[in-house]
Amino acid sequence: MACRVQHSIQNSIYFLSSTPLLNSFNPTTRSYFKNQISFSKKLFSSSSRTALYCTCSSSKSGNKDIFSSNGGDEFVLTTPLYYVNAPPHMGSAYTTIAADAIARFQRLLEKKVIFITGTDEHGEKIATAAATNGSSPSEHCDVVSQAYKALWKDLDISYDKFIRTTDPKHEAVVKEFYSRVLANGDIYRADYEGLYCVNCEEYKDEKDLLDNNCCPTHLKPCVRRKEDNYFFALSKYQQQLEEVLRQNPGFVQPSYRLNEVQGWIKSGLKDFSISRASVDWGIAVPNDSKQTIYVWFDALLGYVSALLEDNELASLETAISSGWPASLHLIGKDILRFHAVYWPAMLMSAGIGLPKMVFGHGFLTKDGMKMGKSLGNTLEPTDLVQRFGPDAVRYFFLREVEFGNDGDYSEERFIRIINAHLANTIGNLLNRTLGLLKKNCQSTLAVDSYVAAEGNKLKAAVEKLVEKARVHYQNLELSAACETVLEIGNAGNLYIDEQAPWTLFKQGEAAFETAAKDLVIILETMRIISIALSPITPGLSLRIYSQLGYTEEQFNAISWSDTKWGGLKAGQVMAQAMPIFARIEDGTEAETKSAETKKGSKKEKTPKSKSPVEA
Repeated sequence: MACRVQHSIQNSIYFLSSTPLLNSFNPTTRSYFKNQISFSKKLFSSSSRTALYCTCSSSKSGNKDIFSSNGGDEFVLTTPLYYVNAPPHMGSAYTTIAADAIARFQRLLEKKVIFITGTDEHGEKIATAAATNGSSPSEHCDVVSQAYKALWKDLDISYDKFIRTTDPKHEAVVKEFYSRVLANGDIYRADYEGLYCVNCEEYKDEKDLLDNNCCPTHLKPCVRRKEDNYFFALSKYQQQLEEVLRQNPGFVQPSYRLNEVQGWIKSGLKDFSISRASVDWGIAVPNDSKQTIYVWFDALLGYVSALLEDNELASLETAISSGWPASLHLIGKDILRFHAVYWPAMLMSAGIGLPKMVFGHGFLTKDGMKMGKSLGNTLEPTDLVQRFGPDAVRYFFLREVEFGNDGDYSEERFIRIINAHLANTIGNLLNRTLGLLKKNCQSTLAVDSYVAAEGNKLKAAVEKLVEKARVHYQNLELSAACETVLEIGNAGNLYIDEQAPWTLFKQGEAAFETAAKDLVIILETMRIISIALSPITPGLSLRIYSQLGYTEEQFNAISWSDTKWGGLKAGQVMAQAMPIFARIEDGTEAETKSAETKKGSKKEKTPKSKSPVEA
């Protein structure tokens, strides 16, 4: 079992020294504590400064809109700062796609959004990975950080801030934060001996390990280490953390993640090491150049340092005044403890307000199995985007994975879902409607969409579904939001099939006018779909909007209020009908078509998607 030397009594003294309780002890009691403790290393004394912190909103997890009580026009959200020991993978892409959808929705609500992402570039794993590749840590970080930026561009990620922990402004913020916590008496020096997971960069309790002391996350044996490090007095904040979660159950989401966090705290919090003596690649401890700051006490501050502008003076106060506290930390469930326990306690110590919410989502699997290089079943996001396009990748993972839970990728299901939802339900509805409009109305709308839909049942259904989608987005129910927008598409297809405008046009006179109105109603429905789906599939939504006669500039200026029925006006000219999303051909379809057109020709069996231009 991991053993921390001279640890628990120190924690007690720290807790007592920060309260009036110590002064209530009689001299004999105070003398008892002093005589019972002998320190092998210097213990920094606590100052009298009291940390002030905000306990966030008082919203309950059952509220209709989980951000409704936050107030204000600013919405700051973050992804984790991704570790650059290896190139980006589908897990990190999934988190960032989800964050981007949330950011885009909040912008539609006309919030001032600051969407933060970036890379965590310090630590033992980074130095090891760089050495393996024959490069310096700095060169290695530059290459991998750029790979993240390139992937985010390919996935249409609209981040506002990209922070690297090797940025000088970040280092300045980390050192100032460290000094503030030190001055508050929450950092001390002591020996630590225990089982250490290099991949987690964390000491583990033996009871949490698998056979042969293997880490349950990385399935590799932990190594025994003994170090002289600096520690953060986490145990001092146990009661405060319990109170925060009691008053603000919405602080950790989904609700079942809150139960995990409460369990960790209830079992007793242990102080944790915040420096490493054996790691050179990192930020030096301000008062001890022989040690570097531990990765989490470094990387978590990236959420704050990212708020600084490039030309601003790098100070903690300036960063805090530029948008803190964050509205939402979006993370994978494997780093929940660091964000929902360590991070709030650190902020309390420094007298900084807490983020409003920490949301821990699940893991991705492939064909029902955990992904890993050793199994040969990794899922490369760059490959997926190149083959199917960003909209398909974004839609599948946000639609098929209930946000918060684990989710599975199957290529067969991917192709089936994308073809059915994007190519058929949405794409085909727009294409055939525009085709009828060109053939019978010279691509020009006969009446205002509001006039066309007076007393119309489809209008009422669309309005109800749009509001339902808004609530789902607001509650981070991204899969349900996708499903609701698809319901609008299904309703549009049902309406056009029932009305059969192609038949009415042939009848002339009043029937012709009815058919022309029906096309306006369907196209107004498509306009609303393009806006409501834009957080999920921004590229697809732009293509829809463009075919409805709008410019890209007009699309970029839309807000959620534009989902109100009545946007299309009489006399508007629609663009030439082109497939906005072509079906993905699987291997069987591709082979069949090839055989029909050219006997004996060979065609690649790898599924691929045509671009709208190719289609």
